[in-house]
Amino acid sequence: MYSKYLTIVNNLICPSFCPSLLFDSHYNIRNEKTMPRKLEMLLKGGHVIDPANGIDGVVDVGVLDGRIARVEADISPADAHRVIDVGNLVVVPGLLDIHVHTYHTRGRQSGGMVGSLNADAHFLKEGVTTCVDTGTAGAEEFEHFRETVIDHSKTRMFAYVNIAAPGMGPPEQVVANLDPQRAAEMAAAHDEVCVGIKTAHYWTTKPFDDEHPPWASVDAAVEAGERCKMPVMVDFWPRPPERSYPDLILKHLRPGDIHTHVFARQFPVVDEDGEVYDYMHEARDRGIHFDLGHGAASFWYRAAMPAIADGFPPDSISTDLHMGNINGHVHSMLDTMSKCLAMNMSLQEVIYRSTVTPASAIRRPELGTLTPGSEADIAVLGVLEGNFYFRDCGWACIEARHRLECALTLCAGEVVWDRHGMTCPHLQEVPPEAEYWHLPEQQATSPIPRLWRTEA
Repeated sequence: MYSKYLTIVNNLICPSFCPSLLFDSHYNIRNEKTMPRKLEMLLKGGHVIDPANGIDGVVDVGVLDGRIARVEADISPADAHRVIDVGNLVVVPGLLDIHVHTYHTRGRQSGGMVGSLNADAHFLKEGVTTCVDTGTAGAEEFEHFRETVIDHSKTRMFAYVNIAAPGMGPPEQVVANLDPQRAAEMAAAHDEVCVGIKTAHYWTTKPFDDEHPPWASVDAAVEAGERCKMPVMVDFWPRPPERSYPDLILKHLRPGDIHTHVFARQFPVVDEDGEVYDYMHEARDRGIHFDLGHGAASFWYRAAMPAIADGFPPDSISTDLHMGNINGHVHSMLDTMSKCLAMNMSLQEVIYRSTVTPASAIRRPELGTLTPGSEADIAVLGVLEGNFYFRDCGWACIEARHRLECALTLCAGEVVWDRHGMTCPHLQEVPPEAEYWHLPEQQATSPIPRLWRTEA
């Protein structure tokens, strides 16, 4: 039915990729309790990759009451109200993008960044069901951000609180704005949606002085993280000898803290021979999380490709999407994941680092999984084969044979993206008596009927 997608996903599967507890030979997860009610939806015949549960094979996924109900081989179509043929497609947990900017209702009066995007307009069509705004709002703006954006988003949205109380932008350069107590109190007060503290952009070019100590922003953020018991995400510019990159990841950050933009041009990740520096491995061993954070200027093949070839992939894949770069180098989560495929990461690993590891980084391990009982956040992906080119932030391109495309997205069991009308009946199958064929007297006020809904 969807012949443009690869019929053999195994071309991208790497049997040797096997992080601990992942990808064993048991594909079935069975709920032994009786299931008296029919499934609302059955995704049938897809290649399921669910790293959290070690599933990697052709199995079916059943959804009921907005949650994953069954993940088994050969579920009978009679057990479901609606059967969706996802043969030739890859069924994965809803993707997590833990570096984005989504505070699109932010006013201009603060003088800060106003280039955030609407998450629901851009992420759901890429299979992203969970995103994390990385410090657009500080303590002064966070409640407005939550009231006007987070609480109304269909995309599940979390956020880091900016260590600068006025939020992202010029206020990040004023040390008096870097308030650990206010940031920590705001994060703790909203801990159901706050996942940490963010520091970024601090004093990247001008000389350090008494009013601008080298580590003021990083150390304030870490203090805030200590106060609220949450991780810190760091957007950083090294300026040795006063502020070196090894000192950041070995001395200032704590286990569980996140360095984003790991493959940006300013970071000494690999030596002249293309080998990853020892301090990178030491930092990872002590628990520092390295996030890709593509962005407009923070992803360079000359760092990423040798690092990955030397066994140092990013811990998580993310985009740093905002209105200033979405039509530039980064485009989307799937485009960024496709670049990782082009750099010889296996499809399994790319999915793992777009689901399990970002969920762990934000301390939400219940996400990024198809475990029965969990919310039915699902992305159904197609693997396109052809001649593709992907560019980095230095305007360099590499060739690739494959590109990922999202065919179907479910959020809590609700179909929120259906690229090919997979959940809709063919026109010839719509019965003559259906409301579809009726011409309402007042078309402007008459609701358009859905021929099928997720609610059974």
